[in-house]
Amino acid sequence: MRMILAAALALAPQIALAVGTDDSQPPKPTETTTECEKGMVWDEKTKTCVKAEDSSLNDDQRFGAVRELAYAGRYDEATAVLAAMREGETSRVMTYRGFLLRQTGHVEEGIAAYERAIAMDPSNILARSYYGQLLVQMDELALAGDQLAQIRAHGGTGTWAEEALSNAIRTGVTYTF
Repeated sequence: MRMILAAALALAPQIALAVGTDDSQPPKPTETTTECEKGMVWDEKTKTCVKAEDSSLNDDQRFGAVRELAYAGRYDEATAVLAAMREGETSRVMTYRGFLLRQTGHVEEGIAAYERAIAMDPSNILARSYYGQLLVQMDELALAGDQLAQIRAHGGTGTWAEEALSNAIRTGVTYTF
């Protein structure tokens, strides 16, 4: 049944609002999306575009680039930057991987990434919110409600993660970076 729902979701148009990590504002465009060529990220220190793997960047800068590229709809580039992360397969990386897989129609793989992120860190409320929103898209409202309850149980009351999922359950509208 999950495979059928995943296939239907991949083909269905999506309504999306722009938000992000635990920030209700979309990322502001930087030189990463306005000037850098594909595969490059803006390095504020050197004021140049560098490869995502460049040692001058830290993972927080890479995450910022992933978020910005994803918001711009440049999912393949965001995925390449995510692959350059030095921290390895962490809950944070798996959350972003799940989101990018979901956005590119790889719903089953996205589910697996979200579940892996949550298994690594049960208090990862962002992973729970994005996973719950995917469940809303799949019309699995009871399961989405379970993720909302877990967000609240892990101290997420009043956060963007809680509000985004609660709104998605109520309206059917889900969010992107």
